[in-house]
Amino acid sequence: MRDVKPLLLTSDFPKIKREQLQTLQMNLGYLCNLSCTHCHVNAGPNRTELMSRETMQLALQFAKKNSIKALDLTGGSPEMNPDFKWLVQKAKKQGLHVMNRCNPTILEEVGYEDVAEFLAQQQVEVIASLPCYLEDNVDAQRGKGVFVSSIKALKKLNKLGYGIKDSGLVLNLVFNPQGLNLPAPQLELQESYRQFLAEQFDLQFNQLFTITNMPIQRFGSVLASKGQFDEYMDKLKQAYQAENLENVMCKTLINVDWQGYVYDCDFNQMLELPLTGSKTHLRELLIEMPENLPISVADHCYGCTAGQGSSCTGAL
Repeated sequence: MRDVKPLLLTSDFPKIKREQLQTLQMNLGYLCNLSCTHCHVNAGPNRTELMSRETMQLALQFAKKNSIKALDLTGGSPEMNPDFKWLVQKAKKQGLHVMNRCNPTILEEVGYEDVAEFLAQQQVEVIASLPCYLEDNVDAQRGKGVFVSSIKALKKLNKLGYGIKDSGLVLNLVFNPQGLNLPAPQLELQESYRQFLAEQFDLQFNQLFTITNMPIQRFGSVLASKGQFDEYMDKLKQAYQAENLENVMCKTLINVDWQGYVYDCDFNQMLELPLTGSKTHLRELLIEMPENLPISVADHCYGCTAGQGSSCTGAL
């Protein structure tokens, strides 16, 4: 896989000022049951990196010390970490709002059949990947049979109350565009998803998040191998909207990798751009949290600020 990091670091992207910390995003490891073409983590079934319970404990201590409100769990497939359930239970007891970035097919895998019920019991917000509502497009991006498996998993979540009005169980879906395309307007696409999924599968959900594909790791390497990297970067830069800087997620979020090292976001983690300018562990931040930390930026940041903008919670 080609390393695209050198293509991104020389950048004219504007500086961003950090605000009050609200969310701790934890990447529980790069293990996943899928290997999606748009994956910015290069996750897959053969990855072995998994966060330890010790690191999870440090993260919970950090969250408590800094009055963090939300825990955002991602991966890979976060549910494949052996201590996933332990972490969720501890976080909920600590009063944290827990969000799980779920590849819904994992809920259909052998050994994970009880995960959906567990998420409902713990009242975890589920953010489920469904990059299109058309079967051929999903399978082309994520693998044959993924669409059917995803629909089964989402129906299971619906039966538990997820996505149903007044249930208190939130189910949000995530759209990723194909190829060099930027996401369509989020509200318009949300209504298309809502109508199609209801008519075809009797499926309900709360919101759709549209997320721009980041030109890093697997997706960036694919672009480079096809000679399309520069073309995609030009598209992102031409679509840049300065007003999107007001709402980018890195202003109120800190990201932790599976080893406990900290970054401004999951994308910076994949590019090894550390939070403080040098590799810093959660243990160090528990001793002293520096004030007025700058946010590390590079050309991939144009992905968050192009068009309608994009973050872990969709359009800005």
